[in-house]
Amino acid sequence: MKWRGRRGSGNIIDRRRAGGRSRGRGVAVGGAGGFGLLAIVVVGYFLGVDLTPLLDDGQMQAGGGGGEITAADEEAAQFVSVTLADTEEIWADIFANELGQSYDPAELVLFKGATQSACGGASAVTGPFYCPPEERIFLDTGFFTTLERQLGARGDFAAAYVVAHEVAHHVQNELGVLGEINAVRRQSDEATSNALSVRIELQADCFSGIWARSAEAMFGSLEPGDIEEAMNAAARIGDDTLQREAGRTVRPDSFTHGTSEQRQRWFATGYREASIAACDTFAADRI
Repeated sequence: MKWRGRRGSGNIIDRRRAGGRSRGRGVAVGGAGGFGLLAIVVVGYFLGVDLTPLLDDGQMQAGGGGGEITAADEEAAQFVSVTLADTEEIWADIFANELGQSYDPAELVLFKGATQSACGGASAVTGPFYCPPEERIFLDTGFFTTLERQLGARGDFAAAYVVAHEVAHHVQNELGVLGEINAVRRQSDEATSNALSVRIELQADCFSGIWARSAEAMFGSLEPGDIEEAMNAAARIGDDTLQREAGRTVRPDSFTHGTSEQRQRWFATGYREASIAACDTFAADRI
């Protein structure tokens, strides 16, 4: 992926040296919710332990800190900033041309170690997530190391796919989809809630495919093998693969993000069709 020397986003909030303290738009801290919890469950599957209790652990409160900022951390921050800037241009163009609407971009909080969000505590173990009440993405740059070394999703474009997927949740929020579906989930039993969560995640994968196609057309940033990197990343974080790798029995009723095959297929749909309308996972008979 060609990203060096290109402009970064002005919507980065860097908490890595602030001990987890917030700056920018203030939002009162509440209980765990949104996609923070789902992100923790996904990484928990890989590690073979339930990490959700960490949401209320004192070590995840603001001020946790994350130690020295390394050269790798700085490069990851620059990479995230450029990728976020690309998503801003792409989705502004899509909203204007396909929907006749304006796009209000998300902010992205970089942290190291631990910080706090309106969706609960965030730490290196949660993985990146989008918090709807704040309209912010939270990302510990150290997650890219986990993505490559532990999850086996290597390459710049695999990391960019992760960022684009979280931005896609913000796109869903902008479209009103996220609020509407989450309202239904809150009134549903666990099985129904999980099934709706899968459709939310697969739509975000489809939107990520649209982003990839648009990045190729607008910036010429894709290189040979980049799409394969994204497809591999989608496969590595499928619910069935994560449960299997954790030594657990694969339980489809517990899926919250979709299988590896589903995640790859919907990313490919977005890349091929390059249309928001093609990503309506909620109307699809087969997901």
